[in-house]
This record gives sequence, structure tokens and C-alpha cells, in this order.
Amino acid sequence: MENVRATPTTAIWLMISVVLVALNLRPSMAAVGPLLSSIRGDVPLSFSGAALLTMLPVMAMGLAMFFGIGLGKRFGEHRSIVLSLGVIGLATLSRLFLDSALELIVSAIAAGVGIAMIQALMPALIKTRFGDNVSLFMGLYVTAIMGGAALAASFAPFVQVQTGSWRVGLAIWAALALLALVFWYAQRAAMPPLPQAGSGAQESFFGNRRAWLLAIFFGLGTASYTCVLAWLAPYYVEQGLSEQNAGLLLGFLTAMEVVSGLVTPAIANRRKDKRRVVAVLLVLIILGLCGLILMPQHLHLLWPCLLGLGIGGLFPMSLILSLDHLDNPRRAGGLTAFVQGIGYLIASLSPLIAGMIRDQLGSFEWAWWSLTAVAVVMLLIVTRFNPTHYARHIQ
Repeated sequence: MENVRATPTTAIWLMISVVLVALNLRPSMAAVGPLLSSIRGDVPLSFSGAALLTMLPVMAMGLAMFFGIGLGKRFGEHRSIVLSLGVIGLATLSRLFLDSALELIVSAIAAGVGIAMIQALMPALIKTRFGDNVSLFMGLYVTAIMGGAALAASFAPFVQVQTGSWRVGLAIWAALALLALVFWYAQRAAMPPLPQAGSGAQESFFGNRRAWLLAIFFGLGTASYTCVLAWLAPYYVEQGLSEQNAGLLLGFLTAMEVVSGLVTPAIANRRKDKRRVVAVLLVLIILGLCGLILMPQHLHLLWPCLLGLGIGGLFPMSLILSLDHLDNPRRAGGLTAFVQGIGYLIASLSPLIAGMIRDQLGSFEWAWWSLTAVAVVMLLIVTRFNPTHYARHIQ
């Protein structure tokens, strides 16, 4: 299938629209952690219950991945993303009016479904319309996702202080969805339907061992991201920081993710074999987690910095590794949808497990040790991703 070319001006506006859409894919989750103490003061929630606010959207993201591609083929990418942004915006805005934990959890699930639909469609769109620089544009897209998390984590506590309401701190991010909706809708003329790879059914990767290995790798890496997103701020509140300072620390971590998300794919784009780049990222994560456990009160900017640099680069690199396995954009999009679907289901368990550990043991330290062990396992897995064997593993 041929890539769809666009004029430079059209490409620039399309990429701006992609970035604005991507900014909406994390605030519904990232705003929760820094405000958790206030939420729990108003709504009865254990740490395990609070974990559902991150776990269930991620689980919904995983499940929705499997029908996101089909919806895109039926209604078109442009219309499907418009619908998804509407779902995210309404789910976020509804938090102004929530009075119970159940209502909060339902809003989180609805936002997760909208997020998943966009994430299922966007990799194939980028590979098709920016085929000569997939790593660079995937890096920009994923960096914008993490940028949305940084905005929400940093400013949600500030909004709460200014308005006196944690509900406003959670709901204000609906404005981002409206902004993205305006820009994305304006791109409808530049978004002709993707050419079809064939008239048959969507290819299934469930029987492919390499697809499962890629999915497990993505899931374990995303488990670190979701667990840190959910619990880093509450962990530092327990270490004595205020909610606002803990939120700023999480914002700093996600800002480092943004830096790494931009720089790492640009470095990796120069080389066919990306294993060393990924290994360095995993070592940074291990060092950051060990610092959180052993010296949380000392060098407390260094550990989030190392974690952010590692996690921020690992997220786009996990998707790029999947995209590199196939040249056909629609098949590659199907593979990344499978990888994300299974991966998000795996990752969704990490906030709940960490919350249960906190409830049972009274500390998050064992959760951080568990993530350290996961990163070591990932170092072993990454040795398997030799690009000279990609064609043999994905027929």
C-alpha cells in the first residue's frame, strides 16, 4: 500500500492537530494522583479503590483497541477521532457533577474508551501520512501524550487551590478536548480515507508468538508508566510533601518524559537496530526506582528525572519496535493495535496491585521493588528484537 502524501502546509496543520488530539489522552488519569488526598477526603475510597481510577481506563483502553481499527474502517479515521474526542470531553466534564466513587469510576471508564479508539487509529495514520519519518513523528505524537499528563499533573492542584474544588481540577481538562475537536474537524478535507489493504477481514495476530512478545514487552513498560502516574504523587505526600508540590514533582517527571520522548526516537531513527537505545532506557528506570526506594528524601528531583527519561523514551520505542516489524502501514497499524490492546490489559493491573500492596503493607516500597524486577525482565526480552529476523517472525 502506498503512503498518502500531503503538501508541506497540510502536513504541518495535520501534525498540529495530531498533537492537540494526543494532549487529551492522559489528563483524565494524570489529574487524579495529585488530588487523591482531597478526593478521598470527600469520597470514601481505599487505595485499592482509588487504583480503579487508573486501572479501569487503562483496561478499557486495552479492550477497545480490538474494535478501534474496525470502527475506523467503517466510519473513517476522521469521524472516529471526532467521536472519540467528544466522548473524552463529556466524560471529563461530567466530573463537575459527581458525588460518588462509582460515578467517578464510570467517568474514568468512558474516557478510557475514547482514548483507546484514538490510540488504535493514530499509529497507522502516522505511518501512512508521514512514512519517511515514522520514528520522529511517532515520537512527537507520544511526547504530546505525555505532555498532556504533565499539564494535568502540574496544574490540577493549582486549579483546586484557586477554585476550592477538586472537581474543577479534574473537569477543566474538557477544554483541551474542545480545542482539539475544533482543529481536528478543520482537517476533514485533508483526511481522505486510507486505501484498503484488501477486502478481507482484519488480520489477526493472536496466533503469532512475536506479536505476543511485543505485546508483553509493551505491557510491562506501560505498567511502570501507569503505576508511577497513579502513585508517585501520593507516595511523596506520604513522604511529607504538600499535594501541590507532589503534583509539581509528578509534572517534572512527565516533563522529563516529554524530553525523552522527543530526543530518543530521533536518536533511534538513525539506526536499524534499536536494542541498545531501549536497554539504556531500562537502566535509567531501574536506577530511578532504586533511588525512590533507598533515598526518597535525598536528591528527590534526580529519581523522578531518571524515571521520566527512561519511561518517556520507552513508551514510543515500544511502539516503534512494533511498527518496524512490518512495512505495510495497515498491517503495522493492526499489529500495534494488538500490541497495545494486550499491553494495556497487562498494564492495567499494576496500579491495583500497587494499591493493594499499600493497603496491606502500609508502604509503596514493595511496589517499586516489583517494578524494578519487571525492568530487569524487560532487559532480557529486548535482546530478542534483532531487526534482521523481523521478517521471519512476522509473516
